[in-house]
Amino acid sequence: MLKVRRSRVYTRWFGWYSRRQFRRHFHSLRVFMPPELPVMDNGVPVIFYGNHAYWWDGFWSQLCTETWFRQNLFIIIEDTQLEKHRFFTRLGAFSIDRSNARSAIETLDYAASCLLKPSLRQNALWIFPQGMIEHVDKRPLVFFRGTAGIVQRVLKKRDSLYLVSVVSRIEYLEDQKPELILSFGTQRLFGKKEWKGLDDLTGFMQTTTESHLDKVKQAVVERSIDSFEVLIRGTASINRRVEAFREMIGVNRPAGK
Repeated sequence: MLKVRRSRVYTRWFGWYSRRQFRRHFHSLRVFMPPELPVMDNGVPVIFYGNHAYWWDGFWSQLCTETWFRQNLFIIIEDTQLEKHRFFTRLGAFSIDRSNARSAIETLDYAASCLLKPSLRQNALWIFPQGMIEHVDKRPLVFFRGTAGIVQRVLKKRDSLYLVSVVSRIEYLEDQKPELILSFGTQRLFGKKEWKGLDDLTGFMQTTTESHLDKVKQAVVERSIDSFEVLIRGTASINRRVEAFREMIGVNRPAGK
């Protein structure tokens, strides 16, 4: 199991690098952020859970943490992927090997210890319970029970933690480059009284994520995404450059102007 070896230098570099990549590959990065979410109680750990449909998912978690939260970010990545990109351990990543039961249990124990670690910052775990990249519109979603297992371990040591649904969708709208659309749900304070077992919590997270994804999809279909803040504006794509050039030389101007 690969564990976290956090580095401020790597974190700052990755923040610069990820912004550069988003500007290069997307028309914009839009985020819906409930106003009550960034003011969570820092003394209560939080788990962000969501769909896993894109290669980009690990990138924007760091960016959102820098922008809105005062948190120690932890993120679980498949062992085979983290072995290839070990520098992510410098950003808060650690590995899970689901093919090895003993190793997987070790990862769940380690995840809980990260959330329970004393800190002036809020401890936050980002996890994609599907365990693999699947199409954004696949239904039903199927989550592994590991996330619920982490919650169970945390609740043995403290009374509650936050659960937050966060989903992503990439869409082509009015530009040659796609839009990356992120949506955060409102935090749910989950306590010992709410615990009804691994399957119950896993099912709750699955249905919550499905509903959240459907809501974002409908907003895109209706083009009602004004409530999504533009966090990053991408560099101009070729079609925008051509339009700007034609405007400059007067090609697009009405006759007589």
